Formats: sequence, C-alpha cells, structure tokens
Amino acid sequence: MNKIKLYHGSINSVVNPIYGLGNDRHDYGKGFYLTEDLNLAKEWAVSCPSAVSGYVHEFEIDVTGLDIFDYQNHGILNWLAELMKHRDAADSKRYKVLAKKFIDKYGLATESADIIKGWRADASYFYIAKSFVRDEVDIDILEELLQLGSLGIQWCLKSEKAFNSIEKTGNFIEVDYHEFNEKYNERDRVARKNMMMLIDSDKNKVEKVFSTLI
Repeated sequence: MNKIKLYHGSINSVVNPIYGLGNDRHDYGKGFYLTEDLNLAKEWAVSCPSAVSGYVHEFEIDVTGLDIFDYQNHGILNWLAELMKHRDAADSKRYKVLAKKFIDKYGLATESADIIKGWRADASYFYIAKSFVRDEVDIDILEELLQLGSLGIQWCLKSEKAFNSIEKTGNFIEVDYHEFNEKYNERDRVARKNMMMLIDSDKNKVEKVFSTLI
C-alpha cells in the first residue's frame, strides 16, 4: 500500500468526493481537489469572500497503480496551456484566437490520467496571466514570477479509479476565517508587489512573449 495523506479545504463541514462532479472551469477541469500542505488547505478553506469559518478534511489515497500526471515534470508553458483549456485569462477576441493556437502547440494529453498534479492558479496567478497574454512578460522571467506567488501544489482526482482509491480518515479541522483569510490575502498582496517589481525590472526583456510563442 502506497498511501498519501491529503487535505481538502472547504466552507462545508461535510465533504464527500463523488466521481463526475465538479466545475469544469477550475484549473484542471472537473474533479476533486486536494493538497499535501495543511496550512495551504486552511487558507483555501476561507478564501471565499464570505466571512465564515471553514473546514479542512483529511483523506488518504492509495496511489498504487494510479496514473499521476505531474506538471512539475513538464514545462511552464505546458501547464499554462492546461489552464487555458478551462480558465480565461482575458475576454478579448485576440486572446480567444491566440489561446487556441497556444493550446494546440503546448497542450499535453491528460485525458487518460487518474490524477493531475501541479500548481494551483490562485488570485496572484491571474495578475501574471493577464500580463502574459498582453505581451508584457518575457518567458525568461515567467517561472520566477510564478514562484513569487507561492502557488502551492494541488492534486485533482479525475478518474473513477482515483475516486475509489481515496478514503476519509475521519479527521477534520475547523479553520478561523479571520486568521487564515488574512494570511491568504497578505500572501497575495506580497506576491503581487514582488511580481510587479520583477515585471518592471531589466530582467524582463519583453521579447519572447505570448504572441511570439505560437
């Protein structure tokens, strides 16, 4: 047995992972999202604007025999292409045309994966994404920008096989809204400030940009 402990942050006190449910507009599409980082799960539990406490639910998953597609083993452009399949970084006609070409060039086949693992696109990510698709960010600083956001790694259960491999431990933690929402917002504020400084620095050559990569 190769079991891994994972956490799911939610405003709900009762959570039951059900195959086939979920929002296709999330980072990796429909699925059940978890993280190995307990503190990050606490932030996610209270990241909604409603001022209510949340909960972190603990799970164990036996990954034996599961096909785990890990974006940490691939390029940053491959990860961005996956996000573009599900989330829009802009509403313009230009973006819609170029995003399709970007996905065609850099997108990877993840349909057969039981689990997709990779960074989470939180609020600070969209600051980068919008700058990137406006051709304001050179690819040479893109990975450094994303690291400034401390995005965290998430696991997305995709297949019925993966859902059958996860089970609750029975443990859950109530998360105080005011403490951890402030941590979430402060991390986002610091990330955006550091990102803006990097984008405005001499490191950003603005030569190898979004529209030149397709």
